[in-house]
Formats: sequence, C-alpha cells, structure tokens
Amino acid sequence: MAGLLHLGPDTSRPRATAAPAGAHSTDISSADTARKATKAHPDDPAAWAGLARAEIEQARTTLDAGRLDAAERALRRSLALDATDNYGAVTGQGLLANARHEFANGRGYGLRATRMAPDRPDGYAVLADAEIQLGNYPQARAAVQRMLDIAPATAAYSRAAYDLETGGRPEDAAIALQRAVDSAVTPGERGFAEARLGDLAWSRGKVDQAERHYRRALAAVPDHPYGQAGIARVAAARGHTGKALDLYARLVERMPLPQFLLETLELRGASGDSRRGSERAALSAQVRMARADGGPVDPHLILYAADHGDPKVAVELARREWKQTRSVIVADALGWALHRAGQNTEALTYARRAAATGWKNALFRYHRGTIERALAMPEGSRHLREAVALNPHLSLHRPDGDG
Repeated sequence: MAGLLHLGPDTSRPRATAAPAGAHSTDISSADTARKATKAHPDDPAAWAGLARAEIEQARTTLDAGRLDAAERALRRSLALDATDNYGAVTGQGLLANARHEFANGRGYGLRATRMAPDRPDGYAVLADAEIQLGNYPQARAAVQRMLDIAPATAAYSRAAYDLETGGRPEDAAIALQRAVDSAVTPGERGFAEARLGDLAWSRGKVDQAERHYRRALAAVPDHPYGQAGIARVAAARGHTGKALDLYARLVERMPLPQFLLETLELRGASGDSRRGSERAALSAQVRMARADGGPVDPHLILYAADHGDPKVAVELARREWKQTRSVIVADALGWALHRAGQNTEALTYARRAAATGWKNALFRYHRGTIERALAMPEGSRHLREAVALNPHLSLHRPDGDG
C-alpha cells in the first residue's frame, strides 16, 4: 500500500448553519444554466463541456442514467469544436466513462487529463475514481493526495474520506468528510457529504449520530435518496418497522435501486412481514435485465441473487463484473455468491481480497466469518463476533430458508 494520506491543514470555509432556500433544485438549475450557456455561445467548446459535466452531476444526484446520453452528446459537440486541447472534454469523457462503469477507459482519460494539465484537480478526480474501482488503491491514493495538494475542497475531501475508510481509518474519514461539508459550495455537495457522514456513523453502530447527518443531508437536499434511506434504516434499528417500511416504500417507488429494494426486502423478512412480492419482482426483473444487457452489475443485485434467487446466477453476474471492476466491494459480493453456490474454498480467496485494505466493514466480516465457518476454520467465529461488534444494528441479510 502507498503511504498514509495527508489531509493537510483545514482550509475549509466556516460551516453554514442551514442550507439556502431552494437548495433542492440547485443541481437542476446548474444544468439549466449550462444549457443556456451553450445556446448563448454555440461555438464555445468549454460551454459544451460544462453542459456535459452538469448532466453527469445531475445523473449522479438524481440517479437518472438517461442524463448520461445527454452528456455524451454535449461532449461530442465540444470535441467537434476543439479536439486537440480540450481539457474540459477529456475530463468529461473520463467522468462519463466512470459513470458507465467503464473504468479502464476512465483511467485512460484521467491519465491523459493529468498529462495535459498536471496542476488542475479534475483529471486527478477522474483518475482516482477509476483506480479505486479497478482495485488499484495505492494509485488511487496518490491521485487523491495530488487533489488535496492542489485544491483542498469538497471533491478532494470526499475522495480522501473513502480512501481513509477503506483503509481502516474511520475516525480520519469522518474528519475528511466534515471538511467536505464545510467546504461545500452547493447544496448537492453538502447533501452528499452529510449522507456519507451518516453512512460512516451507521457503519460504526452510532445510530443517533447517523440520524443527525442523514437529516442534515435532507435539509440540504430535501429528497436526497441516501438521506431518506438512512432515516428508514435508523427507524428500523429503533424498532419502528412500520415507519421504516413506509419510508422505504416511498423511496423505492421513486428510485427502485437494488440497494433500497434489498434493504426493504430484508427488513420485511426480519420483521416476519410476508408481503415481499413487489420487491422480489422488481429485483428479479433487474437480475434478468442485467443478464441480458451485459452491462454493469450492481453488487446489491449480486447479493440479492445469491440470497434470494439462484446463487449460480449470482456467481455468473459477479464474475462478469469482476472482469471490469476489481474493488473490494465486488470482491466481497463475488466471495459471498461463491459461498452460496457451495464453492467455499474459492469464496475465501475473494473474502480475503475484500479484507486486504483493512476496511472495518461489518458485512465483509460477516461474510468472511460465515465462509470460514463453513470451511471449519476456527477464525470464523472471531470474524462473526467482530461483525456484530462493529455494527450491531446491521441487517445481515438472511438467505431464503435460513433462520
């Protein structure tokens, strides 16, 4: 592993006490502003590159993948106007490739952008995101460190936090995320960082602290999906199952992502609620679509197929995703799918790869402990105890038919 990430001095702005009025529409307004710029300056390649970035950001915050096609069209226009020295378009191409899980291509664009402009941060952001997903954690850390050195702002601190968390340094990750909040320029940036702070607190079993951050995310962006999911998670942990299910129902109606659907399904199972047909149907349909289209596979979909569907299909999807994405998250999903398919020796290989960075991840520990116990390994019990100690509120998914 590369050396420890250095955050540097705190140069963030004083923290705002509240999100500005109309915060929830800021990202859409940014895209609208970018579109107006292209109409006012149709021959300006920078305007079209800016539109592409705004569309990609809107896709990220609204989870609307259709915005990526609009971004691609804007990038083609920008490059048609300037194909030789167009840093904005190159970084835009990298952002688009990463958003589509084409991480090898994203890495290529990131390297090209950093060669074009070694002292600008955007290329390093593209490069860091790609390297993380390719499992190249030391290279990702180097790119994040360069971002911190050049522009210590929200984008750099958010990526630093992920590196620190996956590296087993959750306290330092929390510091980085707080700096991301304090440096935020837009409500979207603030909402993202607060939701990540909520996730970090949740992962450490700190329910009250997690709730505070999730509510701050929703104060910044009132319909923030991960803020809403976090509040539902907190409600479930406190035994308010009906409230949690109602929150999840409203969320999945708007955004039927595998993570949200799976959390809903497992909450119903844990509470003895037999009404799981709609979540099963939606997730099963997404599994069929993933098998048919050959595109990126959400790790939560792999876990669903492993636990509630056909483990062999889960292995198929996980192996395909592993060819493109070598992150510890995919390693964990592949290991679990192999375990559910009865291939425990190979499963342990991937469970160990998931643990290689030192991430204090309760679900990873649970998966590894279960696999080790299936192999009659004495350390299995220790890892299962560690999983519960890390986060006693974690819903460790229960495969159909298991107690």
